[in-house]
Amino acid sequence: MSDLKGRTFLVTGANTGIGKETARVLAGRGARVVIAGRSEEKTRAAMKEISDSTGNTDLDFVPLDLGDLASVRTAAETFLASGEPLHVLVNNAGLAGARGLTKSGFELAFGTNHVGTFLFTELLRDHVVASGPGRIVNVASTAHFRAPGIDWEAIRQPSVTRTAFDEYSVSKLANVLHAKELGRQLEGTGVTTYSVHPGAVASDVWREVPIGLRQVMKLFMKSVEQGARTTLYCATSPDVAGQTGRYYDNQREKTPSKVVTDELAAELWARSEAWIKES
Repeated sequence: MSDLKGRTFLVTGANTGIGKETARVLAGRGARVVIAGRSEEKTRAAMKEISDSTGNTDLDFVPLDLGDLASVRTAAETFLASGEPLHVLVNNAGLAGARGLTKSGFELAFGTNHVGTFLFTELLRDHVVASGPGRIVNVASTAHFRAPGIDWEAIRQPSVTRTAFDEYSVSKLANVLHAKELGRQLEGTGVTTYSVHPGAVASDVWREVPIGLRQVMKLFMKSVEQGARTTLYCATSPDVAGQTGRYYDNQREKTPSKVVTDELAAELWARSEAWIKES
């Protein structure tokens, strides 16, 4: 099946887990796939696996560290300099269970999963519009239901919980809010946005969680093949072509957390714009 031939997808964090599976399926359907990630060695190895299994060699790599906003800017510049179109951006990269601060002074999960993703998307959004029709997909999580809101002071402090899962939940709430407000802003442009819950997936996103807990968690998790389905659905299905800013789980639209409001989405957006200007 080559129904995506002529379409360019950029997938962040696709050297492992659901990101790699997403890239593999897209390549198998004939798409050009650009993978943005931190490790060139791991990404090149993933690209070889993908090309060997699909026969599609139209793959490329862009270095990207979402925790470093200078790297984010360079990655976007590198892609834009290629002059190629961008039809779909899949913001898949993320981390969980790690503690600390990013180089730009944000709590590690929030700074990586939201602030870096927000900046990368902003730098590419006009190009997606120009290449349109297009889509932008944020890989979020049902963990966002755990977050009671966003503590604007806490996200500028190092992680405080032992597993950093509370901080991860806030970052995933931000992913949902980001897609919601971005969808509102892009109405009428031909570009639609989505946030998705892939399911609890046995992927590398949990690499910082203590190994004993990680092994127990994996007993109850989905495969990467199952986990990639909702991302792929929102990135490619004609069924959702006219929908934007919504949240999906198991390939169905779902109501997000009650704290996902227009007001909080707008406030997060305004603050995020200010953060990236000062960083």
